[in-house]
Amino acid sequence: MQSWLDNNLGRLIEKHGVPGASVAVWSDGELSTAAAGILSMNTGVEATTDSVFQVGSITKLWTTTLIAQLVVEGKVDLDRPVRDHLPEFKLGDEAAAASITPRHLLTHTSGFSGDAFTPTSRGDDGVELFIRDVLPGLAQEVPPGAGFSYNNSGFVVLGRIAEVLRGKPYHELVREHIGVPLELKHLATIPDEALLYRAAVGHISPTPDAPLEAASLWSLVHAMAPAGSLLAMSASDLITFGRAYLDATLLDRAMIDRLWEPQVEVPRTGGSAEHLGLGWMIFNESGRPFYGHDGGTIGQSAFFRLVPDKGVAVALLTNGGDTQPLYDELVGHILRETAGIELPDPPVPPAQPAQISADLVTGRYQGVLTASTVSVEDGEFWVLEEALGDEGRVLLPEPQRTRLVPLDDSRLIAAEPERGVHTVLAFRDPVDGRAAYLFQGGRLTPRSR
Repeated sequence: MQSWLDNNLGRLIEKHGVPGASVAVWSDGELSTAAAGILSMNTGVEATTDSVFQVGSITKLWTTTLIAQLVVEGKVDLDRPVRDHLPEFKLGDEAAAASITPRHLLTHTSGFSGDAFTPTSRGDDGVELFIRDVLPGLAQEVPPGAGFSYNNSGFVVLGRIAEVLRGKPYHELVREHIGVPLELKHLATIPDEALLYRAAVGHISPTPDAPLEAASLWSLVHAMAPAGSLLAMSASDLITFGRAYLDATLLDRAMIDRLWEPQVEVPRTGGSAEHLGLGWMIFNESGRPFYGHDGGTIGQSAFFRLVPDKGVAVALLTNGGDTQPLYDELVGHILRETAGIELPDPPVPPAQPAQISADLVTGRYQGVLTASTVSVEDGEFWVLEEALGDEGRVLLPEPQRTRLVPLDDSRLIAAEPERGVHTVLAFRDPVDGRAAYLFQGGRLTPRSR
């Protein structure tokens, strides 16, 4: 595998317009690593195998690990209300707040607004202030337990539970309970620590057709640290974390099996995860399950996969460009060669568009950060995505209008790819012939009109 990575990583990142990448693979008891490209277009500093990239929402697996350790110690019960562990837990919907459990949070089924990227503090009290000042204003978009809807805010709550029960801020817990036991060498739990290493900078396009440029911000808000806004590391350190699950060194095998047991089905919109366990995404290609998570921050994307029955772990860290096609080609090859797993082809518009009801899909669907308006114009479907306020503009700087094609009787797909991917929009739970929710990007967004 080492020779293949050395010969192909540079070619593949150039093909997919990715400025820089680092990849690590554990297979047959050996570690293979490679890096190519640059860490920042502004500086031209070369990516190396010890460079640190943000891992984004892969951090949720680290938060899951902290909670699982507390479960093993008998300090957390996944099926008791969150308020048993965090009495100050409040939401806009009091009845929902009283009933939500840690299991709801770990499985993204709590249903409250999940993308509240609201600045609180850049200090150790950032997570605490999020619970005090931000959560009470969050709306209940979906009833608890009604279905999977990706929820960053829920993992901030989990991070706060760990802080309260351990008596230390989240970043110290990550280092003390994961980084130190695993002897990780290139781990940054806060931005200050990233300065100690060769750190990647994210790259974004201000508009869909604009060329990539280095992002003006390095990280998302500190309060979202347990969900994935700050953690950065080398690809090999991420593999070491994965090996701790393969070898059951941070948690016992019984607890790991609980985390990997399917809890909720994930609607298929282009990603290959079929179910969610406790914190972990569960994939099931080639007839057997494997596990992992993806992550994205401001211009950085990360991919992490474990195949336990083959003893394989794969980590791909990138800093912009067409990262999903890079994953499909590069990680697809690695999984095929090391584990016999064939990734599915990504969805594309059908040669003959399907039939779909305009009444079912048209309307406005509004979340916390963005709103999507689906319309029909001259017989064609369109979606207009707009940011709501300054926080939304961090993720969506300009309104984006996309032409859609019916994929089947409940899904639309983007006619043209963006960053190599055709986005899929799924419409759920119709009432009087009109969808109650839009499922896109992992989120269930309620219809507002």
